[in-house]
Amino acid sequence: MEAQMQVSQTVSARAPTTRRLSHKRSYPQVISLVLRYLLLVVLAMSFVLPFYWMATSALKDDSQVYTVPPVWMPNPAHWNNFPDVWLQYDFSRYMMNTVVRYVIPSMLGVTLASAVVAYGFSRLRWPGRDALFFLCLATMMVPFQVTMVPLFVVFKQLGWLNSYRPLVIPAFFGGPYYIFMLRQFFLSIPEELSDAARIDGANEFGILFRIILPLARPALTVVALFQVMGAWNDYLGPLIYINKESLYPLALAINRLRTSLTGAFKSPLAYPYLMAVSTVATLPILVGFFFVQRTFIEGISLTGIKG
Repeated sequence: MEAQMQVSQTVSARAPTTRRLSHKRSYPQVISLVLRYLLLVVLAMSFVLPFYWMATSALKDDSQVYTVPPVWMPNPAHWNNFPDVWLQYDFSRYMMNTVVRYVIPSMLGVTLASAVVAYGFSRLRWPGRDALFFLCLATMMVPFQVTMVPLFVVFKQLGWLNSYRPLVIPAFFGGPYYIFMLRQFFLSIPEELSDAARIDGANEFGILFRIILPLARPALTVVALFQVMGAWNDYLGPLIYINKESLYPLALAINRLRTSLTGAFKSPLAYPYLMAVSTVATLPILVGFFFVQRTFIEGISLTGIKG
């Protein structure tokens, strides 16, 4: 009994020492963790700062913009800059051109076409499949500047200039990168599901639309979001094919606003108006990514699992 009491006293006497040693060992880990989070905060602020400056500058006037040191908080805040520039320069029309005529049709076309082509490359066996797939990947190495003039000549001969057909119709033939990404995702889906559907009498289109595409929702979301971002921010394509101001998308309309406000007769609200329009044009992409970020990250992490 006495021996047990001595052992317990010895253990209790050593316990604080052990805890102190464990705390001493954890100090480097704590410092490393603090430095890591400090670095992440600095990087996050460096990314957020341009958006913050854009949003706050939209609420200023020129006297608050061109100052040293800079004014970080507008005082007073000119909230009327947003409706003034939006209504005065009819940006609702440019927004409709971007969304209805360009973003939505190209997103639907490239997602559907890329899925169909990727299914043919991943689930069907036919002569020359791999060679044609590598040829499809090789087109990703050709920059747009190389094909820009030949495409312009072709679309001019077809009479498609001053319309969105040169920007939308090619999307219905798929995109090489999207085809590659969806093919890698389709290869990760068990082949037994397709075999079971064939036994039940389903054809290839039925297997694609009833089995493969519902399982590939994360990858399809990634393709759709990439295409929406590309079409929304596209400047060079509309600049080449569209000359009518009434058909301008947001990218061209913002550039037109910049030239009109900063020309010979500079507006006293040139910079705040530009920032107001840019803020409104940025918000849909940020809001869309906020709602689909989980599916987007899941799709990115799952594509390319199987080669």
